[in-house]
Amino acid sequence: MSQKLRTQVKTKRPTTAGLQREFYLIDASTAPIGRIATEAARLLMGKNKANYSPDVNMGAVVVITNASKSVLTGKKPDKKNYFRYSGYMGGMHVRSFKEQMAKDPTYPLMHAIKGMLPKNRHQDIRAHQLLHIFEGDHNLPNKMITVTL
Repeated sequence: MSQKLRTQVKTKRPTTAGLQREFYLIDASTAPIGRIATEAARLLMGKNKANYSPDVNMGAVVVITNASKSVLTGKKPDKKNYFRYSGYMGGMHVRSFKEQMAKDPTYPLMHAIKGMLPKNRHQDIRAHQLLHIFEGDHNLPNKMITVTL
């Protein structure tokens, strides 16, 4: 009986060593909040890369501009509410979408994107370090990749 010679093939695991993160620019005035949030979450997770791995933070830096011009479709601007709870009795605070946009226009986008990220150890890093949301239009460097929705 002859045994076939087998060659050892090593599987390469992606790592963050030497990782060059891309910078993506998204204009929030071009699409509804949900469409922007799904695309931003996909880019923050790194799902657009061929070597995607859920346990390695290989996502890109996402910059969103014109958050104050973001919209919801249908009757959602009238019906959508944001809830906060202090932990005390009677400590439930409710704010409508319109009130929230008047107070802080970046919050609805941040809330939607963070909700679409996986609930693991990378969620806060992706949402608070790799995601940047601006209320208006900013002069940003030209090295960013513009995402059209």
